[in-house]
Amino acid sequence: MSNQLSRRDWLRIMGIAAGSSALPLSSFARNEMGEVIHLPENLNLHKPAKAITAITCGAGNRGNVYGNFAVTYPDQLDIVGVAEPIAIRNERYAKKHNIEAGNRFNTWEEVFKRPKFADAVIISTPDNLHYGPCMAALEKGYDVLLEKPISPSEKECREILALAKKKGRIVAVCHVLRYAPYFMKLKEMMHNGSIGQIISMQHLEPIHHIHMSHSYVRGNWHNSKETTPIILAKSCHDLDIIKWMLDKHCTHMSAHGDVKWFRKENAPEGSTARCTDGCKVEGECPYSAKKIYFDKRQWLHHFDLPEDKSKHGDVIMDYLKNSNYGKCVYRSNNDQPDHYTTNMLFEDNITVSFSMEAFTSYDGRRTRVMGSLGDIVGDMSSFKHTDFRTGKVTEWKQETDGHGGGDWRLVADWIQAVSQQNPALLSSTIDASIESHMMGFAAEKSRKGKMTVPIKM
Repeated sequence: MSNQLSRRDWLRIMGIAAGSSALPLSSFARNEMGEVIHLPENLNLHKPAKAITAITCGAGNRGNVYGNFAVTYPDQLDIVGVAEPIAIRNERYAKKHNIEAGNRFNTWEEVFKRPKFADAVIISTPDNLHYGPCMAALEKGYDVLLEKPISPSEKECREILALAKKKGRIVAVCHVLRYAPYFMKLKEMMHNGSIGQIISMQHLEPIHHIHMSHSYVRGNWHNSKETTPIILAKSCHDLDIIKWMLDKHCTHMSAHGDVKWFRKENAPEGSTARCTDGCKVEGECPYSAKKIYFDKRQWLHHFDLPEDKSKHGDVIMDYLKNSNYGKCVYRSNNDQPDHYTTNMLFEDNITVSFSMEAFTSYDGRRTRVMGSLGDIVGDMSSFKHTDFRTGKVTEWKQETDGHGGGDWRLVADWIQAVSQQNPALLSSTIDASIESHMMGFAAEKSRKGKMTVPIKM
């Protein structure tokens, strides 16, 4: 039996009155890929007496995703400052949010030389630059919205947690999948008796082969030593959502994986250092930078393109000739595993297998939950529940976006938590989120040492 979840049903599930008004659509509700973000049906809490003021450190892709909430809902969030070293990003962000010249900074350090001038700070700097601004913000008394991962360092993660507790400040980690209706409903089904006792889980993150080449072979996260290991950079979402849905502690981790394909020895004969250097196989290569970025004009969200679209071609070609985005995927300085499998043991003897796979034609998480009285099979936009007792099959569906509708639901809850100074209004406080990071660090230790690693909190 198929059961399409209506808006009325969704409001009922979430405990919201069916007559509540939905948030309007917005042209600014888009993610870094340009895809429409699904807005919260209802804020579910009181509107703040005044807009929360915030400073954004890092005006790149994620800084704009979270900051754009303020454009649609200026009565709830007001961006009053920005720190961004790339001039075109700084200029565009300041213009979009009407930020006065005195509150525009090149680096995050400059922000905290000033006395506190906002309620909160949004930190969307590169992964290895999360620790500095977060610690400085907490010292100054700001609440924080912190892009994941918390930090590439276990020591730094623990220090941020300790300082947040000491200062009594709110730090929301951007584990946005916790706020996605799909995963919220899936968690509900796992714990309401529908499948009996949870026995095991399988979870797959198909990255998509082009996404892998763009972000983790050529792009900002191509080198784990300079940024973050891929298990945290990409899959801390998955470790976190597994832990959150089970609502149990992970006790042991065993991981395997490496760079198998994107290596020099796999470079086709006739290939060159760059796709624009006269490569003889460029036309048939699935990872041709010329084909992806110049011909198809895809995956351009890390390119700072001018407003004048007639100039895009020249700018894109300049990227291909002078940046990592034009390098041959077999000749890049990359070390991120292109396949990564972990086996986890949770409390109550629940076993979980998780695979992050680069070589897929699709993306979107896939999850299977096995219980004593039923199972659930889902693909992030729908799942089917089979009841072993009756044989009845029920399907749950929801139109979704790249993060399952979680991006702006997170921001909405964070605003409420800051305005009411109540971290209980968030599900992804640093206290709740740090355990999945410890799982990621354990996975890397296991993968490199080829051993099972216990999780210590």
